[in-house]
Amino acid sequence: SATNTSFFQPPAFLLMGIPGMEAVHGWISIPFSSMYTVALTGNGLILLAVRRTPSLHQPMYYFLSMLALTNVGLTLSTMPTTLAVLWFDHRLIGFNACLVQMFFLHSFSVVESSVLLAMSFDRVVAISNPLRYAAILTNNVIIGIGLAIVAHATLCLFPVPFLIKRLNFCRGNIFLSHSFCYHPDVMRRACADITINIRYGLCVVLSFGGLNSLLIVLSYTLILHTVMGLASPRERIRALNTCVSHILAVFAFFIPGITMSMIHRFGRHLPHVVHALVAYVHLVVPPVLNPIIYSVKSKPIREAILLHILKAGITSI
Repeated sequence: SATNTSFFQPPAFLLMGIPGMEAVHGWISIPFSSMYTVALTGNGLILLAVRRTPSLHQPMYYFLSMLALTNVGLTLSTMPTTLAVLWFDHRLIGFNACLVQMFFLHSFSVVESSVLLAMSFDRVVAISNPLRYAAILTNNVIIGIGLAIVAHATLCLFPVPFLIKRLNFCRGNIFLSHSFCYHPDVMRRACADITINIRYGLCVVLSFGGLNSLLIVLSYTLILHTVMGLASPRERIRALNTCVSHILAVFAFFIPGITMSMIHRFGRHLPHVVHALVAYVHLVVPPVLNPIIYSVKSKPIREAILLHILKAGITSI
């Protein structure tokens, strides 16, 4: 028979939706379902538009495709369990399934952070050295950047599930704070020393979220320095206008992400509903906003999407 000191891992965890609002989960599922639909449809349309529009076969739109594909992955990482909790009150997730979801969720978050950095590099080259833009960012270079981002994220996140697997968990302490498996939430359910998990997680956050955000700030410092050197105010405005969409996407991703990390480390006394809402804003809202931002601010993307929608409508008729 098991004793209090024996090694224990729960066969499953119990997920929560929005604490204190369980009675209205059915109503809450409506905006969540709408957001997931918008995220998948919007990012899917961007991928389709870039693929089928020859004029969009440029580095800027290739990076946008990477961002859209990452948003699809991030959406699919949280959607099944979130909607299962909100629609059917199905809260159970197997231990290994939880670790798999946790790996993909954090991997896509890290990839998105790196893609946003790559997009800032694209803007630096386009504004600082426009004559050599196509020569610097060739298709092979873009493919190499994409593969490096995925490989780096995979290698850095690969140890995380195994760091969780080695922990001894408390019997009965199987309630997670979200409707998905988030590493800080899962590791704090353990009855063991989680110092290594905390330090490794902090290292990943600083090396990706912290370092990438600093490099993005540095990129825009270079961009502003270049733009201020332009003679014509119209040229300055035109150059900066090409960065607006990217800046909004950066804010939409990093501000909730940094807030979520800070709350998990220093805001444990806050109500659970605050933790849940910040997590949803970080993981659900950016995939919804990004296609909207780029569709509104980028005329070529908007026209390509409308053209394909029109073609699809004519074909169906």
